[in-house]
Amino acid sequence: MVIVDVVLETYDAVDFTAWPIAEPSSDRLLALSGRMSSVDVGTAMAVIFSYNKIPVTHAADLTEAHLDQHLAEAEALIAPGGLRFRDTTTDVSIAPGCCFGLENWRDWWDVTRGQEPWLGHDPTPHITHLGQVIRLQQDDGDSPSVEITRGELAGLLTTAQQHFSGFLDLARPWATRTTPGLADQLITALDQYFMITVTE
Repeated sequence: MVIVDVVLETYDAVDFTAWPIAEPSSDRLLALSGRMSSVDVGTAMAVIFSYNKIPVTHAADLTEAHLDQHLAEAEALIAPGGLRFRDTTTDVSIAPGCCFGLENWRDWWDVTRGQEPWLGHDPTPHITHLGQVIRLQQDDGDSPSVEITRGELAGLLTTAQQHFSGFLDLARPWATRTTPGLADQLITALDQYFMITVTE
């Protein structure tokens, strides 16, 4: 059985102290979903703030002006991560490639249309189309693979959106408690720039 996780790399949360965060996992990947703890949500938000260079020393000091200024200058929010596919039968995992970014997760829909979009590097997710079957490998050559049909991939992407939407549902009360000065604006920006709830 193949499952999908929406994952965020947590290296940028190291030494973050503006609000409580969780201890990092050994692989430094945090799965986003509606089942996260409050400190896991805090970790995800710490990564997003740090990676986008939004200055924050104390959560209570944050206002809409901080986010307004960043979005005016950068015109986006980005985050390291993407989609991770795992075959629970063979224990083969395909992790997101570097420099692809969580903001690009919807590019996987192009794969369901027979395309081979760039999905990052080091490690490089490699796609081979075999009729209606898609072979995913972490690199070219003889590396272990995960095989799914285009229809199965479409279903997994719908599941990924549900996980992402679940994270957004948890982020709203977290932001209301932690950064009340910009809670509404922050949730709107997350949804907009990571294209969470928009339909394909």
